[in-house]
Parts: sequence; structure tokens; C-alpha cells
Amino acid sequence: MRTEDGRLVEQVPVEIPSSVRTLLCRQLPAPESERFHHIQLLNIAYESQGLRIRGYMALPPDVELPAPALIFNRGGSGERSALTPTTAAATIGVLAAWGYVAIASQYRGAGGSEGTEEWGGADVEDALALIPLLDRFAFVDTDRLGIVGGSRGGMMVLQMLRRTTRFRAAVTIGAPTMLHTLPPTDPLYRTMLRCLPPGASPTAAAVERSAVLWTEELCKTTPLLVLHGTEDKKVPPEHALYLGLSLQRARHPYKLILYDNADHILAGRWIESNADIRWWLDHYVRHRAPLPKAQTT
Repeated sequence: MRTEDGRLVEQVPVEIPSSVRTLLCRQLPAPESERFHHIQLLNIAYESQGLRIRGYMALPPDVELPAPALIFNRGGSGERSALTPTTAAATIGVLAAWGYVAIASQYRGAGGSEGTEEWGGADVEDALALIPLLDRFAFVDTDRLGIVGGSRGGMMVLQMLRRTTRFRAAVTIGAPTMLHTLPPTDPLYRTMLRCLPPGASPTAAAVERSAVLWTEELCKTTPLLVLHGTEDKKVPPEHALYLGLSLQRARHPYKLILYDNADHILAGRWIESNADIRWWLDHYVRHRAPLPKAQTT
């Protein structure tokens, strides 16, 4: 990682739209609802591999300092999937209401960032560059970092766990994990193909994005919570099942939850899944809980 990766070059306060503020304050439990009223949302720009990358950061109100921090990896591809004040507030804003400094990258080639989108290629560097960015803040407890990612963002979380030991816990939601098995006509495979640099090997790129093939390489001190909806039409739940089997064989600390009748974004199970995510993050990140010891008898 280059020495300038993660250098913050801009931060601008962003007004949270009243519509999302009203909606979330109704959906969140009372303590989090009150804190959500007082979070601060920032539009940021930072350096990654010589590129200027946009993103968002949400700061929690009245928490202990230095505070634990979370990286959020968004899903999707193209400009339509870039974070907006509304979607940033609905994701990292909620994490900030839980008492975390939360940060998210737009990745290269989207949301005003320089560069070309690669959907799990060099854009993984943009998410990794958020670690040294957080390290520069005195109000962040750099010993308490976690990461959450949905869909494409979950795929990138798994790639990041091959590269760093910094995270105390990780969460994936609806993550594709076995692109190497998909035919070229599959929508996920076609998305990858559209984003590959000229001359790149599709076969090699699919392997690089298929975590079921390299779970042995994941940081074993980062417990992984794998969430998926059984009615997910974009990324079939088999991706989570086979990841779980691979994690089991690798003896990686993990928990797998399949939500019945839930879709790609776990719609209808938002409160339940948020409770599961928060417990996992609070337990391992906020409270630094050690990994449970397996019984041998």
C-alpha cells in the first residue's frame, strides 16, 4: 500500500434528507433513534493508488473516545449503485447511531471517484485504503475495527480478509462467493466481464472473486458472520451455504444465518438482521471478545 493511500483530502458536511431521517427514526429502537438525530454525515475524498476516491463518513454523537470504527462496503455496480446522502444515512448512519465511526468508499469509477470501476479488482485497494485513513483520526480506536459488506461489497470484504489482519469481526450480506462456477450468461458473471480491464483473464478474475476457493487464506482471527436470504434471486443462497462448508473445512470462526423468505437485501427481516449484525460487532469489535474455544471432549 502506498504511503499516501488513505490521505484525506476533503470533507464536507452533508444534510441528511428529512425523509430518511423520519423513516429511520421510526424504525430504529428508541435509544438508537434518538442518537440518529445527532449523527454527523460527511462527504469525503481520499487518495488510493494515486486516484481521488469519494466516500462518506458518519460520526456518532456522545460516545466514548476513541470510538470503535466500521468500514461499510456497498454493493452494486455503475453510477446507479453509488451512495447518496439517503443511502449513506440508511447504512453508515445506522452504524453511527450504534456508536461507531462508520466510513464507506464509492470505489473508483463511481460516485465522483476517479479511475475505472473493476467490481472486485483494483477497487479492493480503495476499500483497504480506508484503514490508514481511519488510523489518522485521533478519535478512532484503531484496535477496534470491523467491516460489513453487502452483495458485491461482501465479496470485497472476503477479498480484504486475505490481505489484512486488522479487523476484529466481519459481516457479509448476500455475497457472491463462487463466480468460478457460473456460466458466461449469468448476470453476475456478465457484470464482472463488463468491469474487467482490457486483456484480463475472465477465468482468473472469477477465481479471484470466489472465496469458496481460498477460505484457508482468510485471517483466522477475524470471525465472520455470513447472512443470506433464502429467496435471494440475485445471488442464490447456495453461495452462502458453500461458503459455510468451506469455512467449516478451513476451521475458520464463522456463523451462518439463512433468513427464510428474505430477498437479496433481507427485506422484511431488517430489524432481525440488524440485531444479529449489531450483536456480532458489539461482541467482537466494541468489547474485544476473544474467539470461543472449541470443546475437544
